[in-house]
Amino acid sequence: MSQLRSTNRETLYLIDGSGFIFRAYHALPPLTRKDGTPIGAVLGFTNMLVKVLTDMDAHFLGVIFDAGRKTFRNDIYDAYKANRGETPEDLIPQFPLIRDVCRAFDVPLFEKNGFEADDLIATYAKREQGRDVVILSSDKDLMQLVTERVKLYDPIKNKMLGHEAVLNKFGVGPDRVIDVQALMGDSSDNIPGVPGIGPKTASSLINEFGTLENLLENAHKIPQTKRRETILENKQQALLSKKLVTLKDDVEGLPSIDALTVHARDKEKVKQFLEEQGFGTLLRRLFSEDVPVKSEPTSIKKSYECVQTKEQLQSWVSAIKHHKIFGFDTETTSLDAKAAKLVGLSLSIGDGAACYVPLLYHPRVSLLEERQDETVLDRAFVLDTLRPILEDTSITKVGHNLKYDQLVLKKYNLSVRGMEDTMLLSYLQNAGRQGLDYLVETHLDHKMISYKDVVGSGKNELSFEEVPLVDATNYAAEDADYTLRLYGLFKDPVEREETLHRLYQTIDLPLIDVLVGMEDEGIKVDPNILNQLTHDMNKNILALEKEIFSLTGEEFNIGSPKQLGEVLFEKLALPGGKKSKLGAYATGSDVLEGLLDQHVAVEKVLKWRHLSKLKSTYTTALIEQINPESGRVHTSYAMAITSTGRLSSSDPNLQNIPIRTEEGRKIRKAFVAKEGCQLYSFDYSQIELRLLAHMADIPQLVQAFQANEDIHKLTASQVFGMPLDEVTPDFRSRAKAINFGIIYGISPFGLAKQLKIDRKEAASYIARYHEQYPGIKAYMDQAVQFAKEHGYVKTLWGRRCFVPNIHSKNGMLRSFAERQAINAPLQGSNADFIKKAMIEIQSFILENNIKSKMLLQVHDELIFEVEDLEQNQILKPIQRIMESVQKLKVPLVVGVGSGPTWDDAH
Repeated sequence: MSQLRSTNRETLYLIDGSGFIFRAYHALPPLTRKDGTPIGAVLGFTNMLVKVLTDMDAHFLGVIFDAGRKTFRNDIYDAYKANRGETPEDLIPQFPLIRDVCRAFDVPLFEKNGFEADDLIATYAKREQGRDVVILSSDKDLMQLVTERVKLYDPIKNKMLGHEAVLNKFGVGPDRVIDVQALMGDSSDNIPGVPGIGPKTASSLINEFGTLENLLENAHKIPQTKRRETILENKQQALLSKKLVTLKDDVEGLPSIDALTVHARDKEKVKQFLEEQGFGTLLRRLFSEDVPVKSEPTSIKKSYECVQTKEQLQSWVSAIKHHKIFGFDTETTSLDAKAAKLVGLSLSIGDGAACYVPLLYHPRVSLLEERQDETVLDRAFVLDTLRPILEDTSITKVGHNLKYDQLVLKKYNLSVRGMEDTMLLSYLQNAGRQGLDYLVETHLDHKMISYKDVVGSGKNELSFEEVPLVDATNYAAEDADYTLRLYGLFKDPVEREETLHRLYQTIDLPLIDVLVGMEDEGIKVDPNILNQLTHDMNKNILALEKEIFSLTGEEFNIGSPKQLGEVLFEKLALPGGKKSKLGAYATGSDVLEGLLDQHVAVEKVLKWRHLSKLKSTYTTALIEQINPESGRVHTSYAMAITSTGRLSSSDPNLQNIPIRTEEGRKIRKAFVAKEGCQLYSFDYSQIELRLLAHMADIPQLVQAFQANEDIHKLTASQVFGMPLDEVTPDFRSRAKAINFGIIYGISPFGLAKQLKIDRKEAASYIARYHEQYPGIKAYMDQAVQFAKEHGYVKTLWGRRCFVPNIHSKNGMLRSFAERQAINAPLQGSNADFIKKAMIEIQSFILENNIKSKMLLQVHDELIFEVEDLEQNQILKPIQRIMESVQKLKVPLVVGVGSGPTWDDAH
């Protein structure tokens, strides 16, 4: 039974409506209705209300809202809540819709001018008349109301908050919460409190003196001089604060408790409202097979079947052919798709209707007991039976991160056609966390069975093929079931918005097959080169260690920040040493780079770190990551991690191999072409600068790119005021740093550090740059302003790049977000371009039966393994496709290099 459900039929449930709204707003992405109306908070609020209605059997229920910002507290203290920011623009039109939610479900709602929702809740809690009261809110201000009969319930955490929770939060019981709050104050509500008094001190004082008034009368007994004087000086402020935090429990003119009686809901009214908002998943959840609104969510015909006979499997296939859509997932032995064995598949045809088809089951002897008769179907039979529906494009397959499933099935000569991917649908709407468990809990308010719950951990951890079939079925079938439910939630908003739909259909979805081919092919690595590099690095690392020990006068663990800090800042007495709260000195790269001119040992330490990281991350790790069957490494590309739409490489990460150092370039020499082939690199030249010229519409830059001029020499000429033919390599290099720095919203401090000049000089360079190209500053300001208004910026093709900290009160986070807002449309457009090019190139390769393969994507660069006999057939088409993927005001230019190794090709 839910914690929320009371055994007392007369329980009064009070919902903090205003609190619900803001929690819903921040929990969900900025979704929009078909007509463009924002509805993210409306959906979140509706989900929470439905949970309340289905998890309890309420007889009395009311939703209470704030009527406005001005209340009687503003008459007492005009600065009350004066520091609150403006209500988010896209939340304002959702307030009336959220009230409509209550009306649609026939839930009483009310508010009262001059009072906050908390005051109305306090009034009802006081007049409970022998009933239990459950307040649905996690607001700390309501904790003062907790009694034996009055409890708080946090609907997000599914947790009841009683006396113990209050004690843990404030260090006192509910009857003394307002005294502690009066001393502490509250910065979020602009309640002053007593300066310097935090929660621990406040609770300690109230526990000692009982009440605020008694504390103030006996303040002379406080032994700490400063604390005593501060409290006496702020006596009136403390009493004012207590008035502000005390909830008014005698508000007049409210409906009687009997008026909050829950009545049967009008199904048609609820259906109509949900249809108008486009809440398809809720519609199916509440009305599939006429399930009543007040039924438990788990009673939605939840039936998970373990398929162990041919007849069962045929029955599921027939049902799928009838429904023409099904949820789909695979269970395997590894997260590494190339190494994974297929353990089973799960299928779902609707809410609660799902099955698991095990293909491998080898329980440990200790788990056998009575399970010895549990059998599984022959793998070949299962796959042959499922092949027609998996490859039938008229039947929709819905998965979450289907790229992984495609890679696994590819080993069994199976491919999925007619795909829909809930991870990609969600990512288009909000590029945040995309894990299935997270999305289900956030959007459907359901906590999934965790993988660890099924396989265990530590020495007793099972492989999935060892998991008892009943547990494996519940876990696997639930994945397919809730993936299909998410599809109903995510698909409609994407389809309704033309830009998102185009991105999904023409880029994100077709890219799956392209990446599957690249990851499956991998790239050949020469272990002999890596072994030699490791050997050379070990020698250099040991030599550096000896030099460092000699220069510092002692041996120590260079890799230990604590020991290194003590040597640099205590023994060598270098300036600027700062200790953390744990007592260790900060020794990050930024700190050490600032000390380069202070001691020669610092340079050696940085070099030692660089080589040690290259060795551990690449030369030794890459050898272990060579697939024994293919002799190649198979990186994995994450499609839904970055905020800009860029692909992210891992296991191994081949996008971060440093190319500006000799050692990094040597690592690229280990990536080699197979016999009869060459590696070719196709690299977009200065693409983000070209995008800046186009998107900001800078005439000088557009003209320069059209004329194929040296853009960095041109910038040097204009910024430093010198003729083009007099620009030296040094000034060109400085101009290049400015050009690329501007793209990332570089600050004078950052440019000064990069060029090793003082900040004033760097600031003058940036100022002169903007004088020469005024349109760039206008573009940057416009991007930041757009992000502040919408929470995201857009690429040329309309992809949303979310900027979550654009309104942060933390200046550092906010500045970083502003730089993101400037760069994301450029980086994101670049990402869209190269992904579209990859799709078109792959189509060209397949249509022309070409054997050459696309192997890697590294941001602006594509790496191909080209057959010697196909060079004339493939090189120019690839370059043409990449350069014509989008028509801009400036030409897209692709550089081409080749050689037996990646380093030679780049």
